[in-house]
Amino acid sequence: MISLPKTHSFSLKGKRALVAGASAGIGFGCSAALADAGAEVVLALRPGERLDASVDAIRSEGGRAEALPLDISDIKAVENAVGRSGPFDILVNSAGQACHGPAIETSPEDFDAVVGINFRGAYFLTRAVAAGLIEAGKPGSLVNISSQMGHVGGQDRAVYCATKHAVEGFTKAMAIEWGRNRIRVNTICPTFIRTSLTEATFADPKRKAWIMDNIRLDRIGEIEDVMGAVVYLTSDAAAMVTGTSLIIDGGWTAA
Repeated sequence: MISLPKTHSFSLKGKRALVAGASAGIGFGCSAALADAGAEVVLALRPGERLDASVDAIRSEGGRAEALPLDISDIKAVENAVGRSGPFDILVNSAGQACHGPAIETSPEDFDAVVGINFRGAYFLTRAVAAGLIEAGKPGSLVNISSQMGHVGGQDRAVYCATKHAVEGFTKAMAIEWGRNRIRVNTICPTFIRTSLTEATFADPKRKAWIMDNIRLDRIGEIEDVMGAVVYLTSDAAAMVTGTSLIIDGGWTAA
């Protein structure tokens, strides 16, 4: 009789997950997906921004969630918070910032603001969670929400593209460095996803036409399109996946 191979589990029961940028959009979708898969989720966002409603929404569906005020641009605060609340088995960093416009008009202030969150903040948050896992001798899965713009260029997005290309680079390097610690590091790279932050882009007919011309599936991405990917990458089903990108772009980068 043939013995059938068994799929590794997608369950996240017994895991603790830290999700940065978690109160809305992709970050909240990821938080909901992780909680639904059984993880205890810590939702992090800048102090002063509302987290309670997001936590309550997850709890109302039977999930385990708590809030953690955290500004990932403050490296010392990140290290203290992760050291105090960790170790975390899972990191999903969905915190991000954009300041789109022609490269010729980029101000140093705008450059520093975007780099401070998307690159510097992401780097040190990933490092902090990994340090806690290494100290505890635990494996883990660390996921940065990057972008298709980490693989291509985009109009009026020079700084944003630069930061996402940087995330792709340090993800590969960290995956190599921490592989023997059984810590996996990957990115998820969505196309334009319908959220409150992208409403202005979709409201511009020229920009929407540019987007639709490049998405071969001929539809705008939804938050739900990202949720399954984050469960996969953080579960044992992706036990051999590290140092790579899961691109959710409707075929944009294939062309």
